[in-house]
Amino acid sequence: MSGGAEQGFATTAIHAGQQPDPLTGAVVPPIYQTSTFTQLGVETLKNGYEYSRGGNPTRNGFETQLAALEGGSDAFAFASGIAAEDALLRCVLKPGHTVVAAAESYGGTHRLLTHIYARWGVRTVFVDPHDTTELEQALSTDRSAKLLWLETPTNPLLTVVDIAEWSAIAKAHGALTVVDNTFASPALQTPLSLGVDAVVHSTTKYIGGHSDVLGGAVVVADTEWEGRPLAEAVGFQQFAGGAVAGPQDSFLAARGLKTLGVRIRQHCANAAVVADWLTEHSAVQDVYYPGLESHSTHQIAAKQMSGFGGLVTFRVPGGEAAARKVAESTELFGLSVSLGGVESLISHPATMTHGSTQGTPQAPPRDIVRLSVGIEDSEDLLKDLDRALSAL
Repeated sequence: MSGGAEQGFATTAIHAGQQPDPLTGAVVPPIYQTSTFTQLGVETLKNGYEYSRGGNPTRNGFETQLAALEGGSDAFAFASGIAAEDALLRCVLKPGHTVVAAAESYGGTHRLLTHIYARWGVRTVFVDPHDTTELEQALSTDRSAKLLWLETPTNPLLTVVDIAEWSAIAKAHGALTVVDNTFASPALQTPLSLGVDAVVHSTTKYIGGHSDVLGGAVVVADTEWEGRPLAEAVGFQQFAGGAVAGPQDSFLAARGLKTLGVRIRQHCANAAVVADWLTEHSAVQDVYYPGLESHSTHQIAAKQMSGFGGLVTFRVPGGEAAARKVAESTELFGLSVSLGGVESLISHPATMTHGSTQGTPQAPPRDIVRLSVGIEDSEDLLKDLDRALSAL
């Protein structure tokens, strides 16, 4: 569904694709909980709707809403973030192609590339996200490199990649650039405005925002790939592959987008308080948060993002055993693999979100803990963390 916004973020989030129901005037558009649609005649559809795999008004409204916020030409909603990634990869890649990916990628993405696509003759080269030397080398020495895959901030060390610089290098070598914008969300950065060709999301996270929906999305720029619009290719894959977001999930994701702006401000504010507090705690060795001046990519984040996000990662002395103990000792911070909900969560990335990377150079350090800082009262979050760290 097409997007494009000239209004402010909050106004666009509330109104794009979310017009009142024309039949009743209901302020909230209805959920079209239907699998199929009656037709006016053979091959004569009512408003273009035939079967919900091909199109559903609830899903299409959410897609319009998200495309407008990301500044994309079109958006496509899927059943999960991984389903969205898979659909986009299928559109771009063929056996013999190479993906260049910044290291520190999400474990599910790593598994998809190295366990699934590798079996079909697609090679993945991981490069250091802190500079472009390895990127230039990978793209210049491998003509089959067709795609640059970035997460920024990265998972779980929260490295921020200079999107404009990296996408310009990829474009110079004829490769498409994709950014996983899940951690930042369109409230904090819009990669398409920085030269990226497509954005992917796990809408389960900040977009849904309440840990009650599973979903994913692809948002594309007005880009052509192999002689046809990229949007056309992704739309066909969505229909032919069939991993679409259902109407109830689309409704929940659209509802979440309407409050993303106000929620993300509180996530960022709480995360900043937690990160500052952790830097002063005697039981914490290192803190990774782009808002800290000590973070290796703080300057890039300050230039590229309108806020530093709600994720904080830290390292504890004592190795993996100590990290696991902290993760298992909180009360308000729920032990979970997810993130982006209003409630705070804690995880041990090496064994939870990134288990598929174990034994590879892309595996995260085993002594780190990742926090998804929610929107509770920050004083209560600090007390909970203090109790857990005191258990060491």
